[in-house]
Amino acid sequence: MSVTIRKSVEADASFIALALLESSRAGKKVGIFDYIFNTNDEKKLLEFLNKLTLTSAKSYCHFSNFMIATVGSAYAGTICGYEPRIATHDVFAQALEELGIDETYHERIAGYLLCEPEIDNKTWVCDFMTVQNEFKSFEVLKEMVGKSILTARLKGYRKAQTMVEIGSAEAEMIYKKLGFSVIDEKRSEYYEEQFGRAGLMRLQIVL
Repeated sequence: MSVTIRKSVEADASFIALALLESSRAGKKVGIFDYIFNTNDEKKLLEFLNKLTLTSAKSYCHFSNFMIATVGSAYAGTICGYEPRIATHDVFAQALEELGIDETYHERIAGYLLCEPEIDNKTWVCDFMTVQNEFKSFEVLKEMVGKSILTARLKGYRKAQTMVEIGSAEAEMIYKKLGFSVIDEKRSEYYEEQFGRAGLMRLQIVL
């Protein structure tokens, strides 16, 4: 299987929206975007997420932060790689504001905020990694993460981090196989009440 990795373009917005929804739910009935947009209607969520990737405020969900994996002409997967010093929480709030979502969304994701790790500005972040079922192979995952890490190195970063939910054994195993190690975790009963998982763990790789 020959995998090609490229920078995403605006035309990839609908695929990225699907990836955002899938990775945020991670096999659960609800994910963080269900709470942010205050709906679990999949059609509405995908409309919101599609628009979120195209806002003038370039949040970490903006299409420009994603890379796309293709096999032939077919989408195989995607990964987001961003700089926290640029794609800040304030920028994310600005992007949501463009979609008519005010800052009261913080109240709806309180469980997440209790477990969200603090990431310094000298760290590259990998997030929202998904692979289509028909292309689910370690090769695709390795190619995507490798390309994201190469971008990080070229920008001068010396470490990259990601986070997965505690209990997401497959995601944890994949990142460990790619060279990441668990550095900490945060647990919250409120997070478990909202999302059905104990909390979040943070993994890091030195570049």
